[in-house]
Amino acid sequence: QVQLVESGGGLVQAGGSLRLSCAASGRTFTPSIMAWFRQAPGKEREFVAAMWWSTGNTYYTDSVKGRFTISRDNAKNTVYLQMNSLEPEDTAVYYCAATARRLTIAVMLPQYDYRGQGTQVTVSS
Repeated sequence: QVQLVESGGGLVQAGGSLRLSCAASGRTFTPSIMAWFRQAPGKEREFVAAMWWSTGNTYYTDSVKGRFTISRDNAKNTVYLQMNSLEPEDTAVYYCAATARRLTIAVMLPQYDYRGQGTQVTVSS
């Protein structure tokens, strides 16, 4: 079994920054794609960003382009989400997800085999 553990969430003022981390552990696992999703209170789960492990290609939802950056550390099997210029609308529980499937488009959480427990990000105005 593969476990994904997120960290780095917290409370930050609008305009501030946070960096989330997601470490994969458990059985030997080389992801095809790792991604971040988020869910705000009363709202549906939303795709945030994804990285294709073999190529390093990335994809972002429009609302975070230019502010968030997804990156990785292959040796640590860890994916990061650097979040800058945070806005109150970014407040949500952020989830890390991973899949070994080779997908061209992967913006739906059911496409992913593994998901973390989530980390809370709160942005105050």
